[in-house]
This record gives sequence, structure tokens and C-alpha cells, in this order.
Amino acid sequence: MKSCVVVIVAALAAAAVSPCFALTQAEILQQAESRIAKYRTGEVSLAIFGPGGAAIEEGTVVKIEQTRHAFLFGCNIFKLHTCRTAEDNAAYEKHFAELLNFATAPFYWWSYERRQGDLMDESTAGIIQWCRAHNITTKGHPLAWNFVDPRWLPDDPDEVLRLQMARIGRCVEKFKGGIDMWDVVNEAVHYDRQECRERAPKLTAAIKQAGVGEYLRRAFREARRANPEATLLINDYRLDQAYIDLVIKELVDENGKAMYDVIGLQSHMHCQYGGYWGAKRTWDVCEMYAKFNVPLHFTEATLVSGPKKGDSWKTTPEGEERQAREAVEFYTVLFSHPAVEAITWWNFSDQGAWQNAPAGFLRDDMTPKPVYHALKDLIKGKWWTVAEAKVGADGRASVRGFYGDYRVVIPGRGVSGSFSLEKGATGVVKVELSGAN
Repeated sequence: MKSCVVVIVAALAAAAVSPCFALTQAEILQQAESRIAKYRTGEVSLAIFGPGGAAIEEGTVVKIEQTRHAFLFGCNIFKLHTCRTAEDNAAYEKHFAELLNFATAPFYWWSYERRQGDLMDESTAGIIQWCRAHNITTKGHPLAWNFVDPRWLPDDPDEVLRLQMARIGRCVEKFKGGIDMWDVVNEAVHYDRQECRERAPKLTAAIKQAGVGEYLRRAFREARRANPEATLLINDYRLDQAYIDLVIKELVDENGKAMYDVIGLQSHMHCQYGGYWGAKRTWDVCEMYAKFNVPLHFTEATLVSGPKKGDSWKTTPEGEERQAREAVEFYTVLFSHPAVEAITWWNFSDQGAWQNAPAGFLRDDMTPKPVYHALKDLIKGKWWTVAEAKVGADGRASVRGFYGDYRVVIPGRGVSGSFSLEKGATGVVKVELSGAN
């Protein structure tokens, strides 16, 4: 594991210093609010009608309330329905649904299919159903990753690769409509690092025989075939030039067109990986990958709330305050960058968190940490639109707000309607209210 840590730290350092970017840390932070206003908000003119298309009288006050962000604020949802107690499960669900609109579901092959043909589809269907009920977009992670071999894999590399591609097509097609966003290949840059050779010798050998580029292209072709409308991501922790040279530049079709829709960027900031990046490094990573002109997703973000002392790693009051401060800055910088469209935290609670780290928004007992409240104040407060507007003589009302979904209500009349405020949209949006007058 030590060699992996060195690679991560070196990769992040390289991404931060090369190439050289113009904005200073002070400028990045000072200009964040103006960038957020520029890139995350827009104005819309609403043509509002009553039930059956009836005109709304001039001067009527309407309340316009945001119901969902267009930006994806998420977390992995690995502990859904599997916490220690029923009370813990209820707290997990409540806090997740109140804060987030995006969830990453687990598809690790070695645990998803412990025995060939014995699949965890029922568990996945439960996650999809819960997310749908709470208006949460679901992503699958990952379809291909040579971190641990399923025990039943054969020895023949060609057959291993065939089975890998069949799994990709099967998962994407099976859950079409419930999961339409996928981390297709995970951590391909350093696929042959020591821990992968030891834990996944068969998958690692199959990738080596095929070549990384061919492996990537086959995986993305299969995912695209299974669901042409799906959003497909490449995902990695190596954020240096190697990610660009060995993966991104290889993931193009015969016409030179990118086969990925989104570039996924991991940002685990445990103390042993160098700690918090800071605003400058965060911004420079965004700039490094924005040049590919596709959305950027920060797929695995971690900031811990306590120091590691030997085998003991617990949250502390001081660590929780620091975690909250750093997370607010991190999210503000990312939300202000026009290329970023999603942030996924890793994990939602300390209970069952990766590496047993105090990385969650919630403590082990499922009580919210300061980071939860601080981000909620941003996501559902400062970056959330609730406004009033008056209907003019033309039956229209205008509002400026954050991109996303909205509800329109005439207070006291029991009528409401909905609309979406979309980036780049022009013209007048028609809203027909329904309900009893």
C-alpha cells in the first residue's frame, strides 16, 4: 500500500504544478461567488396559467421554490439498508435524502457475483427503487476494475476478457432506465500496480495481454451497445499526465471521437495521501481536464475528521471543524468551475467507511457532523432558490435562480405547477397550474 500512496501523492503534486495556471489561490477564492452566479444561475420568463389554461390576473404573487439542483451533489450509497440497526438505517436514509440528489451504487465484480451466476440484482433493484422514490439519480460503480479477481474466473486471459465484457453489457442492459450513468473502467492507468497483481492476477494478465487501450475501447463499446443513451465515465485516482496519455487519449473511436461522456476524477484526501488539496490545487486539476470539453465529475471525494494514530482512527471535535471548513472551500471551488457537474463524497457515514476512516458526513452513531450542516447550508440554503414574483399584464413572471427543477405556487389558492430552469435555454417557459381554486 505504501507504493500506491507515493504514486497518488506524486500524481497530485504533478497535476498541481504542471501546466502552470494563471489564477492564484486568493483570486480563485475571491472570484468564486461571481463565477457561481455566472455559471450556475440563469433567468427565466414564465407564462403562468391557471387550471384549464385560465389567465392569471395581473399582480398575482407567485411563490417559486426550487425542488432539485441540476448539479449533482452525491455520495456512494453503499450502506443503504445495511447499517447496524433499524434506527441507524432510518437516520442514514433521512439525512441522505435531505441533502443529496445523486447516489453511487456498488458493482464490484468480486462481491456482486461471488459465485458465477449468483448476482446481487435484488439488492441493486432496492437501491434504484429507493433513489427513484427520493428523486435521486443513480450511478453504477464500477463495471470493470482489476482490483480483486472473482474466485471463479478461469485461467485463460482471452476467456477472462470475454467474461468481463459480457458482464459490462449485461449490467448496463439489465438496469437501463434505473441506472443510466456508469463508471465503466476504474483505475486503468496503474492497472498493474503490486496490489492488483497480487489480488487480481487473472484480470491484470488479461488487460496486459489485450493492451490497456484495446481493453478500454472494448469496455466502452460494450457499454454503449447495451445502452446508447447512457452517460459513460472513465474514472481514476492518477490525475497526472499519465491519465491523459494512457487512458483519455486512448479512449477514442476510429474517427478520433471520444468514447467517454464524462471524465471522472478521484480526490481522496486522507492524511496519508497528502491531506486537503487546497483551492489552488483543486482549481488547477479542473483546468487540466477541462480542456477535453466534456463534463468533469469529482467521483470520490474524501476529507477525514480525525487524525490517524496507529490502528486507531476516530473523529474528533477539532477534526470535525477542520473537515467542515475544508469541505466548504472544496465544494465552493468546484461549484464555481464551469466544467464540473458533479461531486460524489466517499462515504456518507463513518460506519463502514473505506479504510475505517472518519470520512463520513455522519458519525458512526449516525449523528450529523458539522460538515453535514455546513454543506446543507450551501446546497439547500445559499445555493438554493426560493423567490416571489408578480404576474404582469402579459401573464408572465420572471425569476433568476440556480439551475434545476422548480415548483410554482399561488399561496392560499391550492394550485401549483412545475418547470425546469436549464442552462442555455431561451424563450418563455409555460407553466400551467393545477389543483383546486
